[in-house]
Amino acid sequence: MKANPFQFLEMPRRMPRELPAPLRVMGWQEIYGGFSAPEAADQSGRCLDCGNPYCEWKCPVHNYIPNWLMLVKEGRLFEAAELAHETNPLPEVCGRVCPQDRLCEGDCTLNTGFEAVTIGSVEKYIVDEAFRQGWRPDLSHVVASGKRVAIIGAGPAGLACADRLARAGIEAHVFDRYEEIGGLLSFGIPAFKLEKHVIQTRRGVLEAMGVRFHLGVEVDAAMGHDLMRDYDAVFLGTGAYTAVDGKLPGQDLPGVLPALPFLVANARRLLGKPHRDDPPFDLSGKRVLVLGGGDTAMDCVRSSLRLGAAEVTCAYRRGETDMPGSRREVKNAREEGVRFAFNRQPLSIESGLRVDGSLQATGVRLVETRAAAGRGSATEHLPGSEYLHEADVVILAFGFRASPAAWWADFGVQLNADGRVVTDGLPGRTGHAKVFAGGDNVRGADLVVTAVHDGREAGVAIARHLLG
Repeated sequence: MKANPFQFLEMPRRMPRELPAPLRVMGWQEIYGGFSAPEAADQSGRCLDCGNPYCEWKCPVHNYIPNWLMLVKEGRLFEAAELAHETNPLPEVCGRVCPQDRLCEGDCTLNTGFEAVTIGSVEKYIVDEAFRQGWRPDLSHVVASGKRVAIIGAGPAGLACADRLARAGIEAHVFDRYEEIGGLLSFGIPAFKLEKHVIQTRRGVLEAMGVRFHLGVEVDAAMGHDLMRDYDAVFLGTGAYTAVDGKLPGQDLPGVLPALPFLVANARRLLGKPHRDDPPFDLSGKRVLVLGGGDTAMDCVRSSLRLGAAEVTCAYRRGETDMPGSRREVKNAREEGVRFAFNRQPLSIESGLRVDGSLQATGVRLVETRAAAGRGSATEHLPGSEYLHEADVVILAFGFRASPAAWWADFGVQLNADGRVVTDGLPGRTGHAKVFAGGDNVRGADLVVTAVHDGREAGVAIARHLLG
């Protein structure tokens, strides 16, 4: 079939089927469907193959995007899946949760007036359909090296590292405190963005590659020392779970929920695996106010609607264009009924008396803000603009920091002032020659795809270090 260089003119950009907002909020399934083979081929054919692929360079893992778009257009699905995995150990995840609007699709040449190629949806199609048809990574040429590596953390960085080690013939053992793999992929990102069967499928793929998972295991100092002794290398992929403290008066009141425990508890409930440490909450008929403007805040507001909240508002201290999260997520939240209060800074959480005489959060005192002249992204308060936003439940989503373990210092693992691991030399190597790290515990809270990148690079570096 002769290529049509002007297909982008004849074929408009089309996304897969999208559930209408009134139906979305009634359940937890992903709101976007998948392409059929003809649809994926048509959308892939819109790629210009422009010679200087800005999409590829903007992608943190530098996917060979024009190449696998061409393979999809030509119906060579398994080759596209193989190529997608060359750069990305978790392409079906990134196809769902990456903010393509400000990464690959945002830099697509067609985005300058003809609408970008639907790169993320095609990536999702490639892996979902290839897995459905029976494709799996071919490791028949891999020779076992006899080396073993312990990976602490089964999040995206740890899984990406395990994938690369398995491809090098190194036995990867992954330890995680949660009862399922994925870290925040399973317990932080809601199912309406990433259904959990996707992670279960990836677990089966990795186990077939030889990766071994040890779940529900908290790696304490004693066990950490055992791992250092018994394994040829250790990878720290522990993420960023420590919530940024907003230091708001009243933040310890009943009715105030930290974002991550809220999301984790809900994910466990949906998985049928509640935990005794999960915070109790009931949002049915309640007025919910979420403080923060990132993707975690969007996950909280959209989850609150599905949990029956009567009214959900997101308050953010700067303007909409300054929000750090995905524009697509803001759009989805707004379509589903979330209200936004931009340029609003929280000052305190107010309380009132319950019938039984105990205190309960009743709202947040907010003040209007504006950009402070000559001070970059800083804001200043507008005098006389304070007011009380009434709420029954307040969710704090101010971001997260790394959560280093104290025993790491015993092996010369150095930390920055904010607790992030310092790496040097080989990608991901710490101050100890056999300890590597990557993802959010090195960068601070960041994207899934950057954690995948770090885990991939550390896995390759560990293999080179062990195998020469």
